[in-house]
Amino acid sequence: MRHHAHVARTAAVLAAAMGIGRFVYTPILPLMTAQAGVSAHTAADLATANYVGYLVGALAGTVWPRLARSMFACRLCLVALIVSLAAMPLTTNAIGWITLRTLAGITSALVFVIAVNTMMEHLHAHPAHLAGWGFGGVGAGIALSAVLVLAAGDWQVAWWAAAAVAAVLSLAAWSMHPAPDTATTGAEARNRPPHGAFALLLVSYTLEGIGYIIAGTFLVAAVAQGTPSWLGGGAWLVVGLATVPSAALWAALSTRWSHPALLMAALGVQAAGIAVAGLAGGVSAALTGAVLFGGTFIGVSTLALAAGRLLRYPRAVALLTAGYSAGQILGPIVVTPLLHHGFRPALVVGALVVSIAALVAGVMRIIGWQPHIRVVEPEIADAAGELVDHGQYGRTGLVPAPHQRPGPQR
Repeated sequence: MRHHAHVARTAAVLAAAMGIGRFVYTPILPLMTAQAGVSAHTAADLATANYVGYLVGALAGTVWPRLARSMFACRLCLVALIVSLAAMPLTTNAIGWITLRTLAGITSALVFVIAVNTMMEHLHAHPAHLAGWGFGGVGAGIALSAVLVLAAGDWQVAWWAAAAVAAVLSLAAWSMHPAPDTATTGAEARNRPPHGAFALLLVSYTLEGIGYIIAGTFLVAAVAQGTPSWLGGGAWLVVGLATVPSAALWAALSTRWSHPALLMAALGVQAAGIAVAGLAGGVSAALTGAVLFGGTFIGVSTLALAAGRLLRYPRAVALLTAGYSAGQILGPIVVTPLLHHGFRPALVVGALVVSIAALVAGVMRIIGWQPHIRVVEPEIADAAGELVDHGQYGRTGLVPAPHQRPGPQR
C-alpha cells in the first residue's frame, strides 16, 4: 500500500499547485471582471503572465536537474505559491497582479516537476495507471477551486479561500521524500535521423497548446455570459471531475491503439467540446463541453510526449515542450482582439485550432508513423505539457508487460 500513499501525496500537491495555484484564475475571472473592473485586455495579460512564468519554471527544472529532485525547493515553491494567491486581493494594480501570476506560474511548474519526479521514482516498478491517478490530482484541484469560487461569490474572498485550501493540501509535501536512486536497465535509445512524423507531431502539439489554453482560460467566462450565474463555476467543476480519471484512461487505451490514432481522437473530442461551449448556450451545452474538454486535455499531453519518445527523434521531449508552451503563450494573445465581443468567439477560435491539430495528427497516422519501439520509458506531462523525464531514476511503461500485451495496435 505504500505506492498508493505516494500517489495520494502527489495528487494532493498537484491539486494545490496546479488545480488551484495555476487554474483557479479561470473561475475567478468572471468575478474579477464584474467586481474589480478587470478588462478583457488585462484578463489576457494575466493569463499570458502565468504561462510565461510556467515556461520559465519548467526550463529551470530542465537546466538544473538537481533542482528537479529537491523536496526543499518543492516546499519553498509551495509557500511562495500560497503567498502569491493570498496577495492577489491586496492590490487592484494590473502590474501587481501580473507579477503575482508570473510568480504563481514559476512556482507551480517547479512543484509539478519535483512532485512527479518523486512519485515516479517510487512507482517505477508499478503499473502506469497508478501515475495517472496521481495526475488526477490536477482535476481534483480544478473541481475544488470551482466549489470554492461558487461558495465565495466575491473575488477577494475567493483568492483567500484558494490560498487557505492550497496551504492545507501542500502539507502533503512535508511527508514526501525522494526514493533511493535506481540504476537504469537496458540500452538507451539511439538517436534517429529527422523524419516527417515528428514534424507533424510538433505542429499538432503546438496547435493544441494554442487551442487548449484558450478554453482553459476563458471557458468559465464564456459560459457565464447570458446564463445563470452558477453555470460558469459549475462547468469548471465538471471539467475538474472529468479530468480526474482521464490520464489513467488514456494510458490504458494506449495499450491497444497507436498514439497518433488516439491523439486524433482525443483532439477531435476536445475540439467538439470547446465548440459546443462556444456556440451553444444553456446548461446542457455547457456541461457537455466541460466533460469533453476535461476528459482530454491531460490525455493529449501524455500521448503526444510518449509518441515523441517512440519516434526517437533527438531532443524530442524538449522540442515538444517548447512548442506546447509557446502555444500557451500565443493563445490568449491571438484571441485578445475578439474579447471585446465577449468570450464565446475566443472559444470558437480555440475549437478551430484544436480541430486543425487533430487533422495534422491524422496525417501523421496515415503517412508518417513508424515507431521504433513498443515499450517506452515515458515522460509524464501535466496539463500544460511540461514533463518529467524519469531518466536514471526509474522506468514506467505506458504499455503492459509482454505477457499482458494484447493484439497489435490499430
